[in-house]
Amino acid sequence: MLIGEVSERSGVSTRMLRHYDRLGLVTPVGRTSGGYRDYSPDDITRLFRVEGLRSLGLSLAEVGSVLDTPGPAGPSELIGELIDQSRRRLAREQELLTLLHRIEESTPAGWEDVLRSVRLIRDLGSDSAPTRHRAALAATVAHLSTEAIAEAVLAESDPNVSGALTWALAATADGAGTEVLTAGLRSPDAQVRRRAVSAIAELTGPAVVDDLRRALDDEDPTVRSRAVLALGARGHLEVIPALIDLVVGGTNDVDAADLLRDLARDPRDADRIADDLGRLVHDTTIGPDSRSRVAQALVELPGERAVDVLAGLVDDDDPAVAAVATMRMRGR
Repeated sequence: MLIGEVSERSGVSTRMLRHYDRLGLVTPVGRTSGGYRDYSPDDITRLFRVEGLRSLGLSLAEVGSVLDTPGPAGPSELIGELIDQSRRRLAREQELLTLLHRIEESTPAGWEDVLRSVRLIRDLGSDSAPTRHRAALAATVAHLSTEAIAEAVLAESDPNVSGALTWALAATADGAGTEVLTAGLRSPDAQVRRRAVSAIAELTGPAVVDDLRRALDDEDPTVRSRAVLALGARGHLEVIPALIDLVVGGTNDVDAADLLRDLARDPRDADRIADDLGRLVHDTTIGPDSRSRVAQALVELPGERAVDVLAGLVDDDDPAVAAVATMRMRGR
């Protein structure tokens, strides 16, 4: 098929067909006796592939690269491969965009500051925990953006590095980092939510309390318990029932018992907590270990109500519970 006929049937101008030939995209090997280009059926098929790829937004250089790369020839398979390539490219571009935003937020005074921030951000993503730890310690001094620090917190699995990052975040008193942690509480990954609530617990401000309260409804028990302990440490009486549940369940029970003692400064609160624990310690359905932990929590409480409950446990059928009560009564 001659070039004019190909142009008419395909809608591609003869000028563009010649351009494709010069670029090696569609080069008909056949020639007429007069030396004119003679397109074979395979050439036409290749031409339609070129036009199809261009319609997807690929440049001629990209089209050539796709055509020269062994792989799927069918439209569906090829489009699927292009989707994967585009996703990878977008991920790289998003990574670059995030890096640029983080550098901008660090307000660099010069290129030395830019390079320092880039090194710190890359070191925070290192596979080496010591390298990440050094970067975390340098983050505040280098005025690294709080968003970058918070993102590193959400990704950090090493407790020492996480502690250094959280300290750096708390030292800035910048709400922008808290917003990143708040978003982390909505992550589908429970590990990320655990890191977020642990870091939030070390910060201050009304937004922090709101975040901790929202975390009380998290489906992950570890996230919930960390929020309960953090709110209890801040003196919020609303978590008293949840702290009692931690004592009964044996999760952070020692910390929970200590917080119940701290929250019992007011005699009325002390009596209320003692009554709740007293009902549980007489509930034999919760198991001996749970009853023993409840008795231990009663020992820590101030006030006569707790003493009265323990006095009734001196002759308890469970030796462990009876021993706890007896020691408390002897220590009065």
